[in-house]
Amino acid sequence: MRHAETVTFGGSALDRAGEIRNNAAVLRFARAAADSRAVLFWRGKPLIQMGRPAGLVRLPMDHEVLDLAREEPILLGREDGAARFAFDISDWEPEDLDAAQLGGFLDPSEQRHPALGEDVAFAELRRVMTWLTPRDAELAATGKAILSWHGSHGFCATCGAATQIGQAGWQRKCPACHTSHFPRTDPVVIMLITKGNSVLMGRSPGWPRGMYSLLAGFVEPGETLEAAVRREVFEESGIRVGAVNYLSSQPWPFPASLMFGCQGEALSEEINVDPVEIEDALWVTREEMMDVFAGEHPQILPARKGAIAHFLLENWLADTLD
Repeated sequence: MRHAETVTFGGSALDRAGEIRNNAAVLRFARAAADSRAVLFWRGKPLIQMGRPAGLVRLPMDHEVLDLAREEPILLGREDGAARFAFDISDWEPEDLDAAQLGGFLDPSEQRHPALGEDVAFAELRRVMTWLTPRDAELAATGKAILSWHGSHGFCATCGAATQIGQAGWQRKCPACHTSHFPRTDPVVIMLITKGNSVLMGRSPGWPRGMYSLLAGFVEPGETLEAAVRREVFEESGIRVGAVNYLSSQPWPFPASLMFGCQGEALSEEINVDPVEIEDALWVTREEMMDVFAGEHPQILPARKGAIAHFLLENWLADTLD
């Protein structure tokens, strides 16, 4: 496995068991098997065994809380031959719920179900992603992303009729016009743009004070990754980019993107920010970035741990990009 695959949400080699998604008899057997387990979600938050080390909870398939699931479970894959299913109990509402904290940039709240005990809680994945093993992180990211897709694709895009789950959660079928719909992942380029000893950083409006990251943007239809890198960097910062290389990728289930980490060589230095795209952009030297990672920079905070931006910058500093 390449070092580039050790990015958060990658590198666990989960057996996704795609060959049994259409086999109703095998799925029934898997649902009833003693070693099968359920991974539970509430409004996009996975159920976590709290503390350090933390871990993704795997419940027995006959646990009473699973009766609260709104739809059929989704087959995530197999661990050591045993099936893992994602269940969504988003219709449950905690008595002490503070809805204002949900959906924020970094939701610190935890929700505990009385049938599960005080040592486990539903927690925002962005907050706990670096606490998890690669396998836990892949299961959590997969479940969160596909449940989010189901939540926004309940109706047929062709005729508007309500759709039904198929292929163990990896399809939605329209009973009216018979169109099949499959989960979508949005390609996004995120760019380590360098000029000599410096790297280009930017920030979006609404980010916490001092937070800067690598520039990023969605790939458009008919566009290569290299073209997307050059277009996005120029649109956001006015910097022209020459050679572009692919470095690493990261599934990013917020809600459903695949981040393509790329390295580009800047052909110009003068920054001209488009305020519609980003709030600010600047060049940061390698020495300054070392201060940023050490928490000693007076203005810039380090990129969030677990995000591919942090991974790329960390490896740029260590000369271990491969």
